[in-house]
Amino acid sequence: MEHPKDIIPAIDDLGYVIDEDLATVLFLMMRLEKPLLLEGNPGVGKTEIAHILSSYLGHRLIRLQCYEGLDVNNAIYEWNYQKQLLAIKLQEQSTASVKEKEDLIFGEDYLFKRPLLDAITSEERVVLLIDEIDRADEEFEAFLLELLSAFQISIPELGTIKAKHKPIVVLTSNRTRELSDALKRRCLYHWVDYPSMEKEIKILKKHIPNIETKLAEQIADAVQKIRALKLDKSPGIAETIDWAKGIAALGGGENAMYKSLSCLLKSDQDIQLASAHIF
Repeated sequence: MEHPKDIIPAIDDLGYVIDEDLATVLFLMMRLEKPLLLEGNPGVGKTEIAHILSSYLGHRLIRLQCYEGLDVNNAIYEWNYQKQLLAIKLQEQSTASVKEKEDLIFGEDYLFKRPLLDAITSEERVVLLIDEIDRADEEFEAFLLELLSAFQISIPELGTIKAKHKPIVVLTSNRTRELSDALKRRCLYHWVDYPSMEKEIKILKKHIPNIETKLAEQIADAVQKIRALKLDKSPGIAETIDWAKGIAALGGGENAMYKSLSCLLKSDQDIQLASAHIF
């Protein structure tokens, strides 16, 4: 892989329509071994980029889904307390010192590895997806800084664990809150926008190979107009594909487009708004 354009045909073969800007940032991410922060509206394909990258490179994908209240126990590691208690019970009659007993129960054999530690200690390089980082608390971002800058994790009882193989890290954000400058400095950045009409037609043809060109154009044109409305939730790419499949299932035509709007829009208010302005 000598040029960003070299990525495009391979990614395209995997079913993802990629432009040169995204191909360039993926190329730089792999060359510079830097985490990549992808921001954009929900449904534009940010998470799918990590899945496609995993398939393209042939690396296992490890995903951490972020949410409010996410902490170290769920993201990095947790001690297997039951196993520790059993070991302590078995060591009651042992002549080992207190330190030796502590070293025994605070070893890697007694760890539950959560996604971040799993990625760091993997015997093979992995793609680590930290999905919807903006849903996590600001405090959680502090836990990530060491991983994103030095590719290591500190565990008080064990010390610093360095990555055996640097994971390829992809973070996604729907921008529900602003991320810290400290986190952003450690990442490359790319904004993933809604696709243009031309790109959306390509996506439809990629996912529904037998779709007629005229129908794909009608659907893409309608979606572009619908996204311009003041909706509660603008439809993403997955909804566009679902809508195209729904239209096909109803036999096609404008009537089918209207009747299958529930495949595209997720509230009665949005459906009524689109019906009034588009059909």
